[in-house]
Parts: sequence; C-alpha cells; structure tokens
Amino acid sequence: MVYTVALTGGIGSGKSTVADAFAHLGVTVVDADIIARQVVEPGTPGLNAIIGHFGPTICLPDGTLNRRALREIIFSSPQEKAWLNGLLHPLIHQQTQAEMTRAASAYVLWVVPLLLENQLHSKANRVLVVDVTPETQIQRTMQRDGVSREHAELILNAQASREARLAVADDVIDNNGSPDTIALDVAHLHQRYLQLAAQAVPQENK
Repeated sequence: MVYTVALTGGIGSGKSTVADAFAHLGVTVVDADIIARQVVEPGTPGLNAIIGHFGPTICLPDGTLNRRALREIIFSSPQEKAWLNGLLHPLIHQQTQAEMTRAASAYVLWVVPLLLENQLHSKANRVLVVDVTPETQIQRTMQRDGVSREHAELILNAQASREARLAVADDVIDNNGSPDTIALDVAHLHQRYLQLAAQAVPQENK
C-alpha cells in the first residue's frame, strides 16, 4: 500500500489550496469529496441504487442527483442516512483504493474533510491538518458561499472541533495568514514525506 498522508481541516480552512500546492509538486491527490460525487453520477450503480430506493423524483430533470432533496431526507431520517452510508461508503472506499493503487508519486495526499467524523484517521500513515481560527472559517465561508453568519456557524458546529482535529494531527499548516506562505510550508512537508515514504518501503517488504 502506498504511503498515505491524510489532509483534513474544517470548512473554509483552505484544504483545496494546500492540496493544489502538493499536486503542483507532482504528488497524486485523491480527494474523497470528488470520489463521493463520481460514484453517484448518472448511469453509475450508486445512483441507480438511490433511484431504486427513493424513486425517480430524487433526480433533477437532467438526470443528475438532487443533492438538496437527498440531504433533506437523510437529515430528517437516521434510518435513511444509515442506508445511504451503507451504500456509498463501500463504493467510495473501492474507488479510493483503486486511485491510490494507480498513484505515480512516492506518497499519496488523501483529502478527507470528514476524516475525524468518519473515524478514518487510523487508515493513513500521517495526518496533516490545515488549521485556522473559527472566526476565519466563518468569514471565509460567508464570503465564498454567500451564506449568513448563522448558516456558517451551523456548518462549523456540525463538524469536528478544531481541538479534536489538532489532537490527531502529525503535522499542521497554519493558514490564518497570507496564502503566499502555503507553498513554502508544503515544500518543506513534501521533503519530509518523501523521506518517510522511502523509509516505509523496506519495512513493508519484510
């Protein structure tokens, strides 16, 4: 199994910016959010199963999944949420493993926003947390998504706490300041991860 660095952080922390910086250095990035969307694209077994369970009205007129309608259903029904998770998690896991197997770089950056919430941190060799203050998260989310402060706070409160993320972090990138500093931080971590990945190879082959 390829050496895996899990990247996580709360909403508005700048995970995508950090992931892009690693990708610029040639690191294979496997993004859990992207995979979660791919497994429910039109024609996939995932979407077909959802239509079979909830009916055709769960799709928009263009045949794509009506995510807003699905969210409303699972938020109001723990049973339906459990059913959906039981369907999607294996599909997401299967595609994640396939992408990691195809990785061309010495290690993989696995972007998982809900790393703690889904208790996946033990599946990575190392955990990198993008850290910002809650106020920064709120301001960035309001600006990016055009939502109210109350809405941004609700999203923030539904996620793992800043303290919980930092408690499982092996490495931390402070993204409270200028984005210009990220490239330097990522370059230093990249060299460290290359060393760790190289050290892990002989152990895995024993």
